[in-house]
Amino acid sequence: MKVPMQETYSTRSLREKILEILDQNGFDSSCYAKILDYTIDLFHQKGLGIDYYGYHNIVHELEVTYVTMMAAQWQRLQNRITKDDTKYLFVAALFHDYDPKKQVDKPHEPDAVDFVKTDKTLEMLLHEGNIDPSILSAMILRTTYPWTGKIREEAEVQINKFYSLSDITRDSPEKIDHYKKLGWFLSVADRIGGYSMGDFSYALEIAKKNAHSLAWHPNLIAIRAVAYFEDLLNNESEMCNQILEALPRAMRKSFMDNVLGFMKLRENEIQNQASVIYDKIRLVPVIDSIKTRQDDTFVNALFEIYQELPYPLQFQRTHFAESVRNPDILLNTLRFGAEDGPIVGFVKGTSLENYKLRPGIDDPHFGKGDTIFLEPIALKMGYWGLKGGREMRLLFFMQAQSKKYKYLSSFALRDVIQERMKRNEKIEFVRQFDPERWDYYRVKL
Repeated sequence: MKVPMQETYSTRSLREKILEILDQNGFDSSCYAKILDYTIDLFHQKGLGIDYYGYHNIVHELEVTYVTMMAAQWQRLQNRITKDDTKYLFVAALFHDYDPKKQVDKPHEPDAVDFVKTDKTLEMLLHEGNIDPSILSAMILRTTYPWTGKIREEAEVQINKFYSLSDITRDSPEKIDHYKKLGWFLSVADRIGGYSMGDFSYALEIAKKNAHSLAWHPNLIAIRAVAYFEDLLNNESEMCNQILEALPRAMRKSFMDNVLGFMKLRENEIQNQASVIYDKIRLVPVIDSIKTRQDDTFVNALFEIYQELPYPLQFQRTHFAESVRNPDILLNTLRFGAEDGPIVGFVKGTSLENYKLRPGIDDPHFGKGDTIFLEPIALKMGYWGLKGGREMRLLFFMQAQSKKYKYLSSFALRDVIQERMKRNEKIEFVRQFDPERWDYYRVKL
């Protein structure tokens, strides 16, 4: 079985790399290291450290800062930006996603700006580094995404207000234009970010984090990733090219390979849809025999699909093979084309008492032996949205009823649960979770 993919860079290694760039660029004052460490501490204090599965955690913040500083270092060698510009990019990158309220994963830039303008510790550090908080605030607001329509209009009003408050830019259209371009530089570096720092498996994990924390259905991952990169490469081409040419060749290659990887994934999805819709190839749910479940090839095929689940949804990971082979655990697979076709998905589960659920769940049926827990549905990328998950879920319901369970509990996106409620299914919320909106529910069988 494959070793689980970890972050390409740890928080510690990213910190060291950023400090190294600061030192190379003459930022030897201790205030810059203090700002970096203060940022890391803040993210951890708010539960946004490496264990937070949302996209906008401390790893993303440090990756964006690292990519921004790498690109800024090269731009400075070309005399396109100054040392002062670099320090503004450094601090703005560190705080561009810091949202103390964190009601949803998507950052609310005005909250980040409020923090920058009011936090006394940061105020002291910015003063030591001679950094104007108004300019910093304007640059953070420029990372607002998408940069279109009403969202852009509202952000631009606030950006112009902050430039009018700064002694540096108030009466200088040239300075305002310069810092606006720096804000654009930061916003594009933010979007390139982690996609330049690892292979496609890492890029896909980032995209899954984003989808999971924003409560997107998995069938939207490739669609929205392709749209995201096409917008970046086409509508932001001038700045995108500037930043990519400033990065090391390996990082440029990683970014473009990952863009192509999402496009190939989307092409594969379309081909699968065509097979199901036009060629009428079926997705067939199958209750596999206990003998089949003992086979190593079968177990490994399921584990490969299992690893595509977001980490928080990987229940019983350390005992995965044993759980597949265990006859007390209910399991069915999804086959492509026929009952003996390739495995493209599976579901499994057993009594609720065999699981340790996330903190905050107090299920009154725990300990009664009347509830089966359905682990999150596992499907290969490229097969979401073809109703195979629904077919496996319905078959699992039948299996659970045959074992005399009265209730089924599991996790699903809030919108999905609400849609099932509208269809008059006997389903109810047990515990709702924000910001990811991935909620715990119960069904009466």
